[in-house]
Amino acid sequence: MRWIKKGLIYGPPEDSWWAQRWALQPTPLLRSDGTIRVFAGFRTREGVSRVGFVDVSAENPAQVLAVSTEPVLDIGVPGAFDENGVVPCAIVERDGKLYLYYAGYQLGQKVRFFVFGGLAISEDGGASFRRHSQVPMCDRTDREMLFRVVHTMMHDGGRWRAWYGAGSSFTLHDGRQLPNYNIRHAEAENGITLSRDYTVCVDTDGEDYRVGRPYVIKHEGLYRMFYCAGTAARGYRLAYAESPDGLAWTRKDDEIGIDVSASGWDSEMQAYPSVVMVKDRVYLFYNGNNYGEDGFGYAELEHW
Repeated sequence: MRWIKKGLIYGPPEDSWWAQRWALQPTPLLRSDGTIRVFAGFRTREGVSRVGFVDVSAENPAQVLAVSTEPVLDIGVPGAFDENGVVPCAIVERDGKLYLYYAGYQLGQKVRFFVFGGLAISEDGGASFRRHSQVPMCDRTDREMLFRVVHTMMHDGGRWRAWYGAGSSFTLHDGRQLPNYNIRHAEAENGITLSRDYTVCVDTDGEDYRVGRPYVIKHEGLYRMFYCAGTAARGYRLAYAESPDGLAWTRKDDEIGIDVSASGWDSEMQAYPSVVMVKDRVYLFYNGNNYGEDGFGYAELEHW
């Protein structure tokens, strides 16, 4: 495939009390009014993320139409799994409501952090969300002790299927802990209760220490996964895999058709992809250097 880069769309202003740097993990929702609402995690200078949105034109995503002035989902209460940050991962429209699957961050003592998946629900089109529960939707298990976060929830063949990132360890590299996780699939009863029985879809290959943010679409009978992979020697890069059934995947990272730029906002890193189809056009939203410190941008598909 081949993507045409369109550039940076939005980066938060530094004078906001809650959205000072970064616009993590752009998560798009195509709306009936001809706009795309892109949810993202906006950080303070201290690194605490809250969920907001940027509305862009579906005909021209470079055109910003509106930006949330307050968080649509704030951090959790002290002691909660999401007390130190919330970042959007997947958005599903069902029964007239929006279901936001998000990552909740909590700092650790002997490890840097924990990340578990939460669920929040909106009844006003995404202007605000209430938590489904104060505890994780995806809590820790014996085989998923530190990280367990849904990034795609799809109603497929009469069942809810989730593709998610999970892991149980950090690797020490040059005095810094690096999180180790891979990409898995499990069914989710009612799109809420994630099964503990899973299939590993994309594993690390020996060079990368983590693969994550699996954003899966089903296109012409083929499951296409856009994700990112990171090595200790370089930052995240966008990656790609295909599957006939959503369980057995073939990595085709070399066929992703997009790479870092020679200079600018995505010259050192590309991370956290998401894809939305608008009629016959396909947009790829993603973050650039330092996990989206400058914001998020997009590219448009030239051909598969």
